[in-house]
Amino acid sequence: MTTTEQARPELQKAIQEFVDSGLAAGIQLRVNDEQGEWVGSAGVRELGQTAKPPTNGLFRIGSAAKTFTATLVLQLVAEGKIGLDAPVADHLPELGLDGRITVRMLLQHTSGVFNFTGEYYPDGTFAPGIPGLGKEWVVDNQFHTYQPEELVRLALSKPARFEPGTGWSYANTNYVLARLLVEKVTGHAYAEEMQDRILRPLSLSDTMVPDASPEIPEPHAHGYYRYQDADQWKTVDTTSFNPSWISAAGDMISTTEDLHTFFSALNSGRLLPAPLLAEMRKPDPTIGYGLGVFVENTESGGTLLHHNGNFWGWATLMYSTPDGSKTLIASVTTGEAELDLVAMSETFEKVKQQLVKAVFHDEQTG
Repeated sequence: MTTTEQARPELQKAIQEFVDSGLAAGIQLRVNDEQGEWVGSAGVRELGQTAKPPTNGLFRIGSAAKTFTATLVLQLVAEGKIGLDAPVADHLPELGLDGRITVRMLLQHTSGVFNFTGEYYPDGTFAPGIPGLGKEWVVDNQFHTYQPEELVRLALSKPARFEPGTGWSYANTNYVLARLLVEKVTGHAYAEEMQDRILRPLSLSDTMVPDASPEIPEPHAHGYYRYQDADQWKTVDTTSFNPSWISAAGDMISTTEDLHTFFSALNSGRLLPAPLLAEMRKPDPTIGYGLGVFVENTESGGTLLHHNGNFWGWATLMYSTPDGSKTLIASVTTGEAELDLVAMSETFEKVKQQLVKAVFHDEQTG
């Protein structure tokens, strides 16, 4: 059943706090748990308007797409078409990859390859990749089309972060390599394999791989990006942009209902054999990242599985219990917050944790 906002006031309060924090223009939330299904929204669909975000709205899911990509690769592992601990270079020799990099390392971000969207180093320095910040992205690259191999070759032209398998560093490059691997092994486009193996079997009719198309189907909220141009701050609508710059690392569009269906199906064992689902949930000790999913051990000794995502203007939350029986899915659109990146990150984390606690209280506190 679907309950109403009035029936779960604590959830409506939690999403309203996202908006009140100044981080969000709007938010839509879907919770499935022992009380049934609850959907609600807060804030506005579009700046300058009063209508709330649609609770069935489509949105850009960002890096939550990595869980889809990892699942697709692991299905090919299950079929014996790819070896989880086999060298990626065996399948993609034309790229000149380090022969020690395995499929597992791609999915777990332990390959050491440079992140083509830019690298932040421990000493605070930033090594840029493709143009993805500020005026340079908004004016010159918001609608530019990149080819997956182009992104990978850019990354491979840069020094590796570390020797393969000796560290952990989040790199979108890993998942574009995973896309190329899928295409090489199957002989089909990544979008076709995603449709045939995951989207169609689960009837995810509102989930899509847009490739280079900048459009997002209605209904949807609007996302906004605030950037500095000389001495002026400007806010631009980033609802439409070419997502080829992120490719299989985060280009998908979906809804809260479809993401619930996917993540619940994955965690309940409908998409992968039990041994590979177990491999997916083996976390790297650095930050608790498995194969395309974060594995979070809670205070009560329980576990939450999640993968969030963000673009300029968009953020996604995707959480589940290990059996898939309880999920939290949310889409956040950002507005005109005048916070620097550090303050924004800290505020977002605080409000996000309040929302997660409101839903997964039993798992977190016992």
